Amino acid sequence: MRIGFDLDRVFIDHPPFISDMVIDRLYKKHHEPELTYRIPSRLEQFLRRLTHYPIFRKILKENLHFLKNLARRRKDTYYLISGRFDFLKTATQKIIEKHHFDKLFTGMYFNFDNQQPHRFKNNIIKKLKLNKYVDDDLDLLKYLAKHNPRTIFYWLNPKQNTKIEKNLFAITNLKKLNI
Repeated sequence: MRIGFDLDRVFIDHPPFISDMVIDRLYKKHHEPELTYRIPSRLEQFLRRLTHYPIFRKILKENLHFLKNLARRRKDTYYLISGRFDFLKTATQKIIEKHHFDKLFTGMYFNFDNQQPHRFKNNIIKKLKLNKYVDDDLDLLKYLAKHNPRTIFYWLNPKQNTKIEKNLFAITNLKKLNI
């Protein structure tokens, strides 16, 4: 089985005291007819770089532990697919090195060409022919589920376990993947 995972809010938490609603407003253009993510201004990029220091971005230990157990089994192949833009490249590389993600994943793909994150991930999912993919962004997952009907998508959401669409499910933790 080929399984993909997002990075933020799957393995790395958001900065403390910043709500999901604020992050959603900062990252997406809500007045567009289709899903569109904002490329931050230079000032916003500077501020976001500050919030990406490891002191503000705690590892989600339970999820990392789950991944390490999966990787030890070597039963499936695992991919890290992050929509992070290029201005976060250095911070992302530090996280990868610090937590040894390169030893856990068969491949890692980053959006350092600054494509729209949902389109970037769609291309990677098609290229890798993933069976499953886990992310925390419901809007993005709805887009991906529509364009990849043979892939099962999981919205990592601590509040619910439910079927959302034919191939899209909400799960409260990674153990619900049943792999």
